[in-house]
Amino acid sequence: MDALPYTLNCSILLTDVPLLQRPQAARDAGFDAVEFWWPFDTAVPRDSDVDAFVAAIGNAGVQLTGLNFAAGDMPAGDRGLLSDPAQVSAFRDNIDITIGIGERLGTKAFNALYGNRIDGTDPKIQDDTAAENLAQAGKAADRIGAVVLVEPVSGTPAYPLKSAAEAIAVIDRVKAEHGVDSLRLLADLYHLEVNGDDVGAAIDAYADRIGHVQIADAPGRGEPGTGTLDIDGYLKRLAGHGYRGYVGLEYKSTRPDTFDWLPREQRASRAAH
Repeated sequence: MDALPYTLNCSILLTDVPLLQRPQAARDAGFDAVEFWWPFDTAVPRDSDVDAFVAAIGNAGVQLTGLNFAAGDMPAGDRGLLSDPAQVSAFRDNIDITIGIGERLGTKAFNALYGNRIDGTDPKIQDDTAAENLAQAGKAADRIGAVVLVEPVSGTPAYPLKSAAEAIAVIDRVKAEHGVDSLRLLADLYHLEVNGDDVGAAIDAYADRIGHVQIADAPGRGEPGTGTLDIDGYLKRLAGHGYRGYVGLEYKSTRPDTFDWLPREQRASRAAH
């Protein structure tokens, strides 16, 4: 069985390098596919900043496989704009920019973080807002043959999507209410595990709904091999169900050579085929 192709998350790894130099640093480390969280300080960056980001990807000769929509101030605890009624305009403006970057770079997956619960705001209103925003994002992604990802996340108690089933319920709602069928589950095996989800059962139940996979070991969110999560077993299980997409390396570096667990000849996505 062929191995699944890797893509390197340049927002959590290579952080000792300036952001626009990370695509080249990834290439120098042997990777030819990268993904990013939203790489700008605002939901609507200047055209020149967008152009500089696109050029950094192109000049490094790597494929941008995934990109997050704007998610607010992540270091301060924000986890997405999607469900915030006060941020609808900002998110809708961000859709055009994000999908525009994807169209220029051939990116086919866009992660829409759901957003935390907001004190004083009715959760139903937040969920209605999220469904409408996801429908708009999904329609935009579909125009370029791409998908929008919905992700269960750990470590943030106010983030309401903790399990694969909860994310799938959101995806099903958007399809039922808006007829949008371009939403998929982002199965981050680390987040699912530490949230107490049954990772194997989730893979078995939703393999055909998974649009992207990310890995980090648990506990600790370090390199594969630093914890007890059966990453190899779960990846084989995914492949056995027909998953052929990328596996995002979205872990925290714990040692000087953070890629020493993965032989260099296996790092390029083309090495998987």
